[in-house]
Amino acid sequence: MISLQITDVKDFMAKLLKTDLFDHFLMPEAVITTSVTCHIDGTLNTSFFTTDELDILGLNGLSTAPFSLFRSNCFDLIKGKHTPSYFKFVFMLSPENLKNTLVHSGSSLSENDISGAYLNLHFKDQVLTCTTGVSYRVFSMDRSFENAWDELVCRFLKNHGICHEILS
Repeated sequence: MISLQITDVKDFMAKLLKTDLFDHFLMPEAVITTSVTCHIDGTLNTSFFTTDELDILGLNGLSTAPFSLFRSNCFDLIKGKHTPSYFKFVFMLSPENLKNTLVHSGSSLSENDISGAYLNLHFKDQVLTCTTGVSYRVFSMDRSFENAWDELVCRFLKNHGICHEILS
């Protein structure tokens, strides 16, 4: 697990809310506080969609919705004259991206050993931090996947011109 501070919040927010850069992440949860606090539960209600819509949107087999389904709503909640006083976005790798990351990590763990790889965004007191994390289903001393995930997040931010400093 690493913690990063995003140093150019305005640029980051534009990339988060106005581009598809984070759309491939699943979003289990978000909290946005402006004049009111809005809680978003990213649990996917598959019965809302037709079978064709699930196929077209690539939602088959998912229990958590991708950020792409929420991005415009989040933008609408955040835009305006006032900066939000607080927000939290919890992102996680899709099962497919988790599998790919696991393969590239060289870890001895399997997909069944990991509940999720997370990227948590937290904004409070005008400071935006990003924390990585991995949730395991089993106990393991093997941290190669966790280290690979941390490196992947740093590389993702760098490759997309997102300025940041490592805090821990």
